[in-house]
Amino acid sequence: MEDTKRKGILIVVSGFSGAGKGTIMKRLLEEYPGQYSLSVSATTRQPRPGEAHGREYFFVSVEEFEKMIAENALVEHAKYVSNYYGTPRAYVEEQMALGKDVILEIEIQGALKIKEKFPDALLLFISPPSAKELKRRLTDRGTEDAAAIASRLSRAVEESRGIEAYDYFVINDSLEACIAQVHGIIENEHSRMNRNQEKIDQMRQELSGFAKGE
Repeated sequence: MEDTKRKGILIVVSGFSGAGKGTIMKRLLEEYPGQYSLSVSATTRQPRPGEAHGREYFFVSVEEFEKMIAENALVEHAKYVSNYYGTPRAYVEEQMALGKDVILEIEIQGALKIKEKFPDALLLFISPPSAKELKRRLTDRGTEDAAAIASRLSRAVEESRGIEAYDYFVINDSLEACIAQVHGIIENEHSRMNRNQEKIDQMRQELSGFAKGE
């Protein structure tokens, strides 16, 4: 049987602030460079020093962004502090067609919208082993004051109410073990029946040909 090209999976990663999502995704890209692609968002905010168009973000005008919304050219979008942010559909579909698993890091509301548009999307929620550990990590970062930490913990309460909508709940206790677990989950997803119908149909067709003596 000829090998049918492996199609990429759309992966949505969410989690509490301080859970280690960014580190996990960075390591996946480093350790499996040919498999994963981190989605690049479009935004109407101005580039910061060192940022490049198409690398950190696709920097577009408000008019361009609103045209993308009208043309359904975004997988999801939101507005924060007077600027638009969104995930371009064309970029995601192009990477998946190349066989890459595309990772999106977004919050729960955006993740649920993506699941509606892409039922086959894989949703992962990353969490520290306990609320106590989450507070410790936020505090130890030393980048925010007590009020900001309290705000993040309050937001985590709200986020915790939507966890059941995800496909997998992954505990980030040991970073190395967590990276291996996330990669393993994604690899297993590639073997699901509903992701292999084309290969199954091809196998049946060839078997029928053998049965007929072809």
